Amino acid sequence: MQFSKVPGKKNDHKVIVYALSTCVWCKLTKQFLNENNVEYEFVDVDLLQDKEKSEVHRTILDKGGSLSYPTTIVDDKTVITGFRKDQLKEALGI
Repeated sequence: MQFSKVPGKKNDHKVIVYALSTCVWCKLTKQFLNENNVEYEFVDVDLLQDKEKSEVHRTILDKGGSLSYPTTIVDDKTVITGFRKDQLKEALGI
């Protein structure tokens, strides 16, 4: 599956955002990361083929998340569901 990479000066964490293209909270999460100059990768799950959607669902569930968007995974271990500035700041040290 094709992730879009957004460059940023803060690249000491691996950040992946699973989003929906029409989701306001997903847009706010991306905006927050952009404003804080955090490098991240994202994919709009609703635009994927069924097989790739299943892969995303399995990845999120395997990491203990729920199928709600946005889901942000930091360093392959911290799962943040929804637009949670407080949790994002804590996980990213900002």
